[in-house]
Amino acid sequence: MKSTLVLLAGLLMTQTALADNKPIRLATTTSTANSGLLDAILPEFEKDTGQKVHVIAVGTGKALRMGRDGDVDVLMVHAPPAEQKFVAEGHGDSRRSIMYNDFVIVGPASDPAGVAGMNNGAAALTSIAQHNATFVSRGDDSGTHKKELGLWKKAGIAPSFSNYREAGQGMGKVLQMADELQAYTMTDRGTWLASKDKSSLKVLVEGDAELFNPYSVMTLSHAKHPDLNHAGAQVFADWITSDKACHLISAYQVAGSQLFHPDCETRDKQMSQNK
Repeated sequence: MKSTLVLLAGLLMTQTALADNKPIRLATTTSTANSGLLDAILPEFEKDTGQKVHVIAVGTGKALRMGRDGDVDVLMVHAPPAEQKFVAEGHGDSRRSIMYNDFVIVGPASDPAGVAGMNNGAAALTSIAQHNATFVSRGDDSGTHKKELGLWKKAGIAPSFSNYREAGQGMGKVLQMADELQAYTMTDRGTWLASKDKSSLKVLVEGDAELFNPYSVMTLSHAKHPDLNHAGAQVFADWITSDKACHLISAYQVAGSQLFHPDCETRDKQMSQNK
């Protein structure tokens, strides 16, 4: 009887939230905003569901803090260890994979640290530090910053050389700063592809398996935050992992380049090979 009452209460809450048509507050990474991806696909979500999305583009660390504090309804982030810890601590009810791209290290064509052509991120950072070349870090606890710090740790180097700069800014701003300073930085490929025509920097380091960059959608804890728009969050999580969203993400390009690879590409390829 108790389980039936709980189920009925959950259904009533879902119907009420959808009827109220509350905007869904989405905390997501600056890369999904700066790349133009959300501007391209969210109108389709709103058309399909009648739900509005309020996008808050911040670093993954801040997005997770907002989720922990109950300041948003749903998260779309890219820092798997931090995401797993978030769910393990009871702040998230679900975590589902959406898509991936990769990180690259960009820098000036003159390449004073001599890293061009490397496919080992930690080795490239070691050379940048040894040459005391200018490196601009996000410095904002974002997924990109977390990945960068992981590479410094792998290299066995504390990034304290004099030309290491922490910007505390999103990826778009950091790329602008690096271009102005003719410095190195690490960026997700999606934001880079959307920005490269305005930059004199070049991709110098890529192809390291350590630079893999997966994105997930996470719904938040009903128990900790019962007043959130959980119904809308679930609708968004279901849609962003649907076949339609998957193919919209796959089709999104800037200047002829695909920015993100959704999970459906791997699934469809496997199905084709199994025929």
